[in-house]
Amino acid sequence: MEMLKFGKFAALALAMAVAVGCSSKGGDNAGEGGTLSLVALVQQNAKLGRWVPRLVVLGMAGAAFFYCDALITPAISVLSAVEGLTLLTPALERAVIPVTLGIIVGLFALQRRGTHRVGSLFGPVMVVWFGTLAVLGATSIVRAPQVLLALSPSYALTVLAQHPGVALAILGAVFLVLTGGEALYADMGHVGRRPVRIAWFAVVWPGLLLNYFGQGALLLTAPGGAANPFYALASPGMLPLPVILATAATVIASQATISGAFSLTRQAVQLDLLPRVRILQTSADERGQIFVPAANTIMLIAVIGFVLAFGSSSALAAAYGASVVGTMVITTLLAAVVAASTWGWSRPRIALTFGLLLLVDLAFVAGNVTKIPDGGWVPLVLAGAMLAGFLLWRDGRAKLRRPLLGRAV
Repeated sequence: MEMLKFGKFAALALAMAVAVGCSSKGGDNAGEGGTLSLVALVQQNAKLGRWVPRLVVLGMAGAAFFYCDALITPAISVLSAVEGLTLLTPALERAVIPVTLGIIVGLFALQRRGTHRVGSLFGPVMVVWFGTLAVLGATSIVRAPQVLLALSPSYALTVLAQHPGVALAILGAVFLVLTGGEALYADMGHVGRRPVRIAWFAVVWPGLLLNYFGQGALLLTAPGGAANPFYALASPGMLPLPVILATAATVIASQATISGAFSLTRQAVQLDLLPRVRILQTSADERGQIFVPAANTIMLIAVIGFVLAFGSSSALAAAYGASVVGTMVITTLLAAVVAASTWGWSRPRIALTFGLLLLVDLAFVAGNVTKIPDGGWVPLVLAGAMLAGFLLWRDGRAKLRRPLLGRAV
């Protein structure tokens, strides 16, 4: 069973890498990434005709899901980080919520400094983090190289055929290792295509893949480490290093969705889906590096609300998965439409590339459906409310413009 899990990690990490690679090649609008950049490309294409309004609504739903992602990610990331510190100091357990809230307030206060300054502060920490992941994982793989047999999909297919209910539960459980690609795409305007590609293929993907296989190797030789396999990779004397790095990294991981939400907000305003808000340019060189005070404040309040309402990272996991999988499915569908109508891709190429990605996405949709009663309904309701807000604002503005245009004529 553990070999099955980590075999899926490998195959799906590859699919995610392909998605990021394809997105960074041409799925941007004036340098901006994210679901709404695809919506803008759809609107600009006259070939799509009557399909445009339907695709725009689909893109709006994707944007709504990403906003939910951006609200839940800081809450679950910081909570899991502070909970990890209790491995070193059990006395910190009672202080988890207050410490989490303090870190979240500090993180959002830091956003005003701009993506470049925040990145220069966080970047080196993340390089050390992924390097540590790779080293710990590779060391464990050397001890139990038989884990590499999990590269064969036969294990996953066997469980899927013989125990479909168990397979769905596994998909829902491991889905969180696949998240992050949607934030990378949305952040394209902040960092550019080339840095996204280099960071993913040279640093993030190898580090994650080695570590997940390393955890699988550990469980083959020491099943007792199943409670917390990542920390079990390190020797007791080295434990403080991965705990501290994991704390820093999970806090920093929130940065991608926060800056992505800023980009999405500007695009939503430009597409007339949201009222005009104050947008501050934080870089003289990079157009995409912005700070949106209103979005920052609203997100801070919402994230604090999620922390207080759920109280733990495990309770938030179900809600988090549902929001991300919605964004991923819609992004895949819109990217396929743009590939056909704008990039000029052939049907076989579209079917091979996006068909594979959609198959993976839908498998995870099925896995996350099992989480709806346990909190997965929260982002569905919230995304529905956001989509309704987008539609009301857009349609209301359109109705207001009609008489004004008539008077002008």
